[in-house]
Amino acid sequence: MLRQLTSRIFTRPTTTAVARRAFSTEVADLATGDDAFVQSWKKAIPNIDPPKTPSQYMQPRPPTPSTLPTKLTVNFVLPYSSELSQKEVDMVIVPATTGQMGILTGHVPTIAELKPGLLSVHEGNEITKYFISSGFAFIHPNSYADILAVEAVSLDKLDQNQVQKGLNEFTQKLSSASTDSEKAEAQIGVDVHSAMNFALTG
Repeated sequence: MLRQLTSRIFTRPTTTAVARRAFSTEVADLATGDDAFVQSWKKAIPNIDPPKTPSQYMQPRPPTPSTLPTKLTVNFVLPYSSELSQKEVDMVIVPATTGQMGILTGHVPTIAELKPGLLSVHEGNEITKYFISSGFAFIHPNSYADILAVEAVSLDKLDQNQVQKGLNEFTQKLSSASTDSEKAEAQIGVDVHSAMNFALTG
């Protein structure tokens, strides 16, 4: 009796093949899903134009290629500007919260949170470096990478003296902070200025 019960409990179910769902960047017509929304909006509020949706700002991406491309296509954007758009490069290194992460063609699809640090774009012998405050990197299966940063500046525009001055000021604030809010604000300043200092010197 016990054997019959345990055999029922531990019997593995038969596996069925599951078709892979297309990634959002592989969809040929991104605006198709917006049509129903726009029609519903016009019926409900005919005197106001419907709002734009994110898919209206996106361009369809090519499907995942059967062979590995020779270049990585990168979009690097800030809330107020686009630093790189459809730029084909050899490699990008981003400051992920888990450590420096290199992105090459054929990289596994990944979403990585970014921390203050150095972002470098490698194109042949040319390396362009940026200091970013935070953000996310979205790595797609078709050798596309979208890097979204809250703030970024070219590394050659950072002033070493001002960075060191800011680090000293926030270090003093941290040692004299009395409330949790003051400590958190000072710690953020120390972390960011330490990362800038390391990007410039190390």
